[in-house]
Amino acid sequence: MTNTWRKLITVILCCSLLLITSCQSTQQVDSNITKVTLWHGINPPENRDVFNELVTQFNQDHSDIEVEALYIGQPDAQLPKIFAATVSGEAPDMLWFVPQLTGELNKLGVLLPLEDWFNNSDIKAEVDPAMLDSMTLDNHILSIPFATNNAAVFFRPDLFKQAGITETPKTWEAFQDAAKKLTQDTNNDGRIDQQGIFLSLGKGEWTVFTWLPFIYSGGGELINNNQPNLVTPGAIKALQFGADLVASNSAMLSAPERGYEMDNFISGKVAMQVTGPWTLGQLATTNIDYDVFPFPVLEQPAAVIGGENLFVFKSNEKREQASKEFLEYVLSEEFQTTWALKTGYLPINLKSQQSKVYQDFVQDNPVLEVFLEQMKFARSRPIIPKYTRLSENLGRAIEASLLGKESPEEALKQSQQRLDLIFN
Repeated sequence: MTNTWRKLITVILCCSLLLITSCQSTQQVDSNITKVTLWHGINPPENRDVFNELVTQFNQDHSDIEVEALYIGQPDAQLPKIFAATVSGEAPDMLWFVPQLTGELNKLGVLLPLEDWFNNSDIKAEVDPAMLDSMTLDNHILSIPFATNNAAVFFRPDLFKQAGITETPKTWEAFQDAAKKLTQDTNNDGRIDQQGIFLSLGKGEWTVFTWLPFIYSGGGELINNNQPNLVTPGAIKALQFGADLVASNSAMLSAPERGYEMDNFISGKVAMQVTGPWTLGQLATTNIDYDVFPFPVLEQPAAVIGGENLFVFKSNEKREQASKEFLEYVLSEEFQTTWALKTGYLPINLKSQQSKVYQDFVQDNPVLEVFLEQMKFARSRPIIPKYTRLSENLGRAIEASLLGKESPEEALKQSQQRLDLIFN
């Protein structure tokens, strides 16, 4: 063997040893880091950026934990991915989703009960007690609140003024009257180019969330003796209210499952839209004028608690413990205050709510007072097994009545018949 070959082999062996040593060193470092994944559907993108910054901060402060936050689409689009991953044993460590999914996930036996950790944690004393109903099923805490909110009616004051409307509507009748006045042919070309209200259409949870306050205000309920009960006078009145707005051409219907989009409101094609404080960051970038008023009332004031919770899936002791540490961070004053200030969500941490920086923020953003006031009577959606089926069938009835395919009563009866088969 020539000296050249000997030298070459020596170099290769040295490089190999260095590579092996390097890999071993890297593996040694990595073995001290517990990596956990979190799936979410946070929107709008501005809010997603805020969350990513907060996750980065957590990772920097915890040298032994790395949280990987993955956006997997809008909540309704997530469901097939979530169930497929869960059944196949490929679920994430944590999931961001509405707490109404609790019953379905719990039936699969994949959720980590959190009551022992939560009840023995100092953070428990800082969590708003109003959130407990959304966390609990069958006496087990199965999720923790990420942040909370409720919806109200956003409106364009300049368009109200142009239509001669001097005060915001407080009743359904006044709301219908305002919507008609705001529906106009502004350029006199014979076609309506501005409508009163943007209404959510579709079978998904967003549609149900935005319509439930009308159902509750009309005296309707969803559950009777732990069974779905959609065909109530209040629900019929609420769906008829929407159908009448569409029939009078006062409403623009969203594309299916796209009722959260704000483009038509921002452009002035509609004067009112049901949405929540999470859009404040997005609206702040537009320089449009806007304001907010509570849901109009038929029989009683009504609002529905929104926001998502975080679930932890069973895995192993290290990953479960790392996930709990992240949950404690999410519940903390630090996280809740930053999230509230940058997104408009309402903090669920009591210290955050009472902090001077948040109270100053409310003073600077008085529209938040509407949502804070509504939290006094806002209700959680039912936390029951098969809630997704209940929601889907209520969504079907809403869609059918808004599109004029069936009367509200008939649409609700057909949905109830399907639910009777499912639940019984």
